[in-house]
Amino acid sequence: MDAYDEGTKARHLPDGPDGSLPEGPASAGSTPDSTPSPDQESAGQESGGQESVGQESAGQESGGQASIGDPPVPAPVPTGIASLPLRSQVVAALALAVVAVVACVHLGMVFLHVAPSNTVTKQHGRAIDDWIYPEFEQNWKLFAPNPLQQNIDVQVRAQVRGADGGITETGWYDLSALDGAAIDGNLLPSHTQQNELRRAWDFYIGTHDNDNRPAGLRGDLSQRYLRRIVVLRLDREGAGGKGAVVESVQVRSRTTNVPPPKWSEEQVSDTPVLRELPWWTVPEEDVTDARTEASAR
Repeated sequence: MDAYDEGTKARHLPDGPDGSLPEGPASAGSTPDSTPSPDQESAGQESGGQESVGQESAGQESGGQASIGDPPVPAPVPTGIASLPLRSQVVAALALAVVAVVACVHLGMVFLHVAPSNTVTKQHGRAIDDWIYPEFEQNWKLFAPNPLQQNIDVQVRAQVRGADGGITETGWYDLSALDGAAIDGNLLPSHTQQNELRRAWDFYIGTHDNDNRPAGLRGDLSQRYLRRIVVLRLDREGAGGKGAVVESVQVRSRTTNVPPPKWSEEQVSDTPVLRELPWWTVPEEDVTDARTEASAR
């Protein structure tokens, strides 16, 4: 062994062919069991710290780029009135407000009409009746102890002026029978076919005595309402022929009792009872309304 080996007491490694150390891990500057110097340790720590910092910064940059690259969340699309232009929104809001006010007024009027007599109905009873009658009248006969047990047919005849100027009188038109024929077999009959004529006659009977004299302030209203209905119906049926004009009308009712069931001992008359009203002159506005309705149909 030479002096170098003895002085350093290092383990002898085989020499290379040219006297140099063999290539491999040991030739990187230290032997496998050699201890790094303090300078080397500090340099390694610095380099390791720089690498970790660089990795963290790179991770942060990559994360930031990923968040920026996400697609934007779409804003919610407005629906309903909010999707309309501003002017249309204002018009729609006003229309809804008017409908709400009218609905509230109507509910209040109906409530006051069916409620017991109170201070409001005593002071504003006329206004309440004008609002309710005749279209919105409330009727409780369905729940009465003695429901109706009669069939009432409303019939009308007219004096018409033909195209030649002559006046002729028509026969009786059974308007109730015509409504019954339109309802029979109809799955969805209209409200007018079922109730318009019947309620108009009940309205008239409730506001007139047996001598056909008005019994209250609504007597004239009920007469005009019934007259207008029968004039419209006569025009619909073509009374007097084409081009004829209704000059006056007469309405009557034909009332017959409903026969009791076979097991009942009740005895009722089956003879019809007639009630004829006086002749009514038809004003020009009623004829005009009838022609307007006929042209619209």
